[in-house]
Amino acid sequence: MQLFTRVCAFTALTITKYTVAGKNPLPEAILLGFLHVTVNRGTVKLDRYLRLEREMGSMWTSAELKIRAKGAFYKNYWHCVLTALVMSIFAGVASLDIKKYIHVNDFYMYSDTLIGNIGYFVMRSLDRLLGVGIILAMLGILFKFIKVFIGNPLYVGGCRFYIMNQTANPTAAELGFGMQSRGYSNVVLTMFLKNLYIFLWSLLLAIPGIIKHYEYLMIPYILAENPEMDRQEVFLISKRMMEGQKMNAFVLDLTFIGWEILSAITGGIVGVFFVEPYYRATIAELYSVNRTLAYQDGYIR
Repeated sequence: MQLFTRVCAFTALTITKYTVAGKNPLPEAILLGFLHVTVNRGTVKLDRYLRLEREMGSMWTSAELKIRAKGAFYKNYWHCVLTALVMSIFAGVASLDIKKYIHVNDFYMYSDTLIGNIGYFVMRSLDRLLGVGIILAMLGILFKFIKVFIGNPLYVGGCRFYIMNQTANPTAAELGFGMQSRGYSNVVLTMFLKNLYIFLWSLLLAIPGIIKHYEYLMIPYILAENPEMDRQEVFLISKRMMEGQKMNAFVLDLTFIGWEILSAITGGIVGVFFVEPYYRATIAELYSVNRTLAYQDGYIR
């Protein structure tokens, strides 16, 4: 039943896409929908799936991107793992759950680790002096500061690493590119505005925020190669790169859901050593495809 539902959903998306283009998509859409869902189960051969999707006019396929990404990831495994780990840490540093230090019924929750216990005693002492509300506000500001001025440039450096990793074997030292380049201030401001715009669009309910997330998906990769590019041009290029591709990128993300569930089951171990670097490498492959198309269309030189 789940297989039938997923086939119908993907078929509906394909029909909509090709009806707009003035084609009669029904037979191919049904077949492609079935192949899209079953390809990873070995029901059909991969080369047949890729050929059919190309015939439907796709600029890229999830399977092609993931095959190339996996090859690039494996050839430089440990540096990919380390880079993805740093990117993930700083991407989420502003959303750390600091509420775990709040007392409930005069009892404090604290970690079993040495660092966690030190944090517990520090937070408890500050709580008595300043109050929980002020502490949380101070920590929130601190984490935002770290993300904006350190985390975002490191993230851009990580994107540069994965772009380079497609054709070479860079080291995790590329993470520092965003902080060392002359365009540091431009990287900081552009990434800050990217996150701010997504947040503001998300206030209009989730869907506008999701759309803007995919519209701005290429921004850190553009900055990774052009840290001094005018921010308005960066936003414009990312928007043009993702025109007609936001739904495809969304479906690409959905193909990682199974891996994310496995990562959660293993306490993040699979995520650190496989899923995160695999995903980062895949999005870098998507950027490379979009960059090639942009050169062909002439809106970047």
